[in-house]
Amino acid sequence: MQNLLDPAILFFLVGVLAGLVKSSLEIPPAISRFLSLYLLMALGLKGGFALSQSGLTADVGVSLAAAMGLAISIPLAGYWVLRHFVSGFDAAAVAATYGSVSAVTFVTAVQFLDHQGIAYGGHMAAAMALMESPAIIIAVIFASRLRHGAVAPTQPQPDEQGAPHAPGAVAPPSVTRILHESFTDGAQLLLLGAMVVGIITGDAGKTAMQPFSGDLFKGMLSFFLLDMGLMAARNLPQVQGKSPVLIAYAVLGPIAHAGVALALASFLGLSVGDGCLLMVLAASASYIAVPAVLRFALPEANPSLYFGLSLGVTFPLNILVGIPTYASLARHVLG
Repeated sequence: MQNLLDPAILFFLVGVLAGLVKSSLEIPPAISRFLSLYLLMALGLKGGFALSQSGLTADVGVSLAAAMGLAISIPLAGYWVLRHFVSGFDAAAVAATYGSVSAVTFVTAVQFLDHQGIAYGGHMAAAMALMESPAIIIAVIFASRLRHGAVAPTQPQPDEQGAPHAPGAVAPPSVTRILHESFTDGAQLLLLGAMVVGIITGDAGKTAMQPFSGDLFKGMLSFFLLDMGLMAARNLPQVQGKSPVLIAYAVLGPIAHAGVALALASFLGLSVGDGCLLMVLAASASYIAVPAVLRFALPEANPSLYFGLSLGVTFPLNILVGIPTYASLARHVLG
């Protein structure tokens, strides 16, 4: 309940309410993009400053390895489950979406831990960056197998407007191109670049950038979550009429992923803060980077399915309930 009294979360609820009543409130796309880049830059700087103090220790390597393990196992498990209920292409797309991460969910979790006074390692921002790409690669591999195997669908799959794709009309981009776009995504490069800047400049850089990466952070996050609330509410209609199995996956899947992450954190002896962030990363679902890539990499999949579930169901669930719950469980198990 205390999480709902946080100004950033309240602005998210304001956005949801405005979207549900079909208000004219709107954040221009250019401003939304700027806010997203600002949050990633500030997060990268914070992580870099923390790493400049702690250094690259064995604990850092263990956390990054755990993150990579989850980034590979979650989409594989998701595809295995979902392929029994939807087409192979839709299963691959949804599994990739839930196997990747949400930067905004992670940023909100970092802000929550700061507010609660729970320490965490700056390297967890690097873990977030590492976890974004494996799910995309796995989805591309599954899609390639489906296209060349006997299980490929014989009927054209509808796009998000309901119009069928003509077989052979749109050639999906090469795997090489998809991997290049995944690893050179501008937002991810900004995050890692800001982290390097933070590591190099250390305490002097932290003092110089405090007004930017510290004082402004809460207000910028609140503004961005207002926009996310609007988007979440306006994408709820895409969820209506979906299979109950998919809705259940959008709710229970992240909880199961967080549980696996907690067990892994306990086994590896991670701190409360690092364990909580690992749970948040495992439970989150991408609604920006992965859908943008899948739109071209898997044109056979239905965008309204994987985008609607991640933004309309999982994102609000994690923001409102998930983050404080994960933090409480991490305290209980790892504290």
